[in-house]
Amino acid sequence: MNILFLTYQGDIAGSTNSIIYLAKGLAEKGHKIYVGCRKESLLYRNLKDSQVRVIAMTFASKWDSENIKQIKEAVTKFKIDIINAQSGKDRYTSILAKWKYQLPVKIVHTRRQVSKSLGGIQSLFYMRGADKIVAVSHGIEKSLLDKGISRNKIEVIYNGTPPEKYEGIDLKQMDHLKDKFGIKPGDFVIGCVARIKEQNQLLQALADLDFKAKVIFAGIEETPEFRRQIQKLDLKHDIFFEGTVDQEMILAYYKIFDVKVLPSRMEGLSQALLEAMYLKTPVIATALAGNLDLIRNRENGLLFQDNNIGELSSALIAIYHDKELAAQLKIEGYKTAQEFSVKRTVNNFEYLFESLLYAQPEPITAAHLSAS
Repeated sequence: MNILFLTYQGDIAGSTNSIIYLAKGLAEKGHKIYVGCRKESLLYRNLKDSQVRVIAMTFASKWDSENIKQIKEAVTKFKIDIINAQSGKDRYTSILAKWKYQLPVKIVHTRRQVSKSLGGIQSLFYMRGADKIVAVSHGIEKSLLDKGISRNKIEVIYNGTPPEKYEGIDLKQMDHLKDKFGIKPGDFVIGCVARIKEQNQLLQALADLDFKAKVIFAGIEETPEFRRQIQKLDLKHDIFFEGTVDQEMILAYYKIFDVKVLPSRMEGLSQALLEAMYLKTPVIATALAGNLDLIRNRENGLLFQDNNIGELSSALIAIYHDKELAAQLKIEGYKTAQEFSVKRTVNNFEYLFESLLYAQPEPITAAHLSAS
C-alpha cells in the first residue's frame, strides 16, 4: 500500500512518537510510507533520513488552499491509496482535497485525545468525509460516540511502545539528574511528564502530604500562575520545572521518579504512562478517557477522580508509605506496558487499511483490532 500520513503538529509530544513508530513500522513491512508535515517540526527532522519519505506541507488553517493542493499533488505523484490524518487542520484539508479533486483515496482519521470542539456540523463533516475514524482507546471511542459519530465509523486501535526504546538507558544521565536535583537516599521523588494539562491539581495535592518530596515537572515551564499557587499553598517541597526535555533524556527521568503523576482530562492512550510503566515506575492518573484503558485501580496503578484533590494526595501518601503496594504497581504496570506493543499497533493499522482497500472474508471489528 501507498500511505500518506498527515499532521500539522509533530513537535514534542506523545502523538509525535506514536506517528513515528507507526510510519516506520509500516515501512518495515514493505509499504510505501509518506508523511506530510511542517518542515520545521520535530517529526520532519526525525524522519527525513529514514525509509519514510517526508513531504513539507503548510497546514496554515483548516481551509488552507495551498495545503489542499499539496495533498492532491502528493496523492497523484505517489499514487496514494490511504490518507491517515492525525490532527484537526489536516482532518479538514484531507477531506476537502478529496472532494475538490475527486481523489481516488480512502481517508482515515486518528483521534488521539478527547475532542473539545467535535459535534454538530463538524461531526457530520467527518462522518461524510472519513471512511473510518481510529480511536486510540475505548475512552476516546466513548467521547466520539457522545459527539454524534456513528459506532460503525469507529475502530479502536491502541497506541503501542517499542521495547527496544528502553534498552541501554545511560546510568550517567541518571547520576547527573540526581546531582542536579540534590536527590539523596531516602528522598521521595514525584514526577509529572506532560505538556500543560491539569498540573495545578498536583500542586494542590502536595499541600496535603505528610512528608516532604522533590517534585519534578518535565514538559512545562514555571509560569507566574504556578509561582503564585506555590506561594499561596505555602508548599515546602522542592519543586522543579524542567521545560521541554529531549526524548533521549526523558527516560532517565522516569528512572529517578518514585511515582509518576498524570493529571489530565483528555488523554487518548498516554505514551508517558506507557513509558513510566515499562520502566517500573508506579503511576497515578485521572480516572478519565484513555487512562481507564491502561490503569486498573490498585492493581497496576492508582486512579483519582478529576479535581478530587483528596484522592490524589491519598494516592501519593499510599505509595510513599505502603512499600508492598508500590512494589506491586511496579510489577503489574510493567506487565501491562508489555502488552501495548508497537508491533500490535502496526499490524492492526495494516489490517484496517487493507480492509478498506480490499474485500475481506469477514467484517473488521474493534474487538479484533484491539486483540494481540
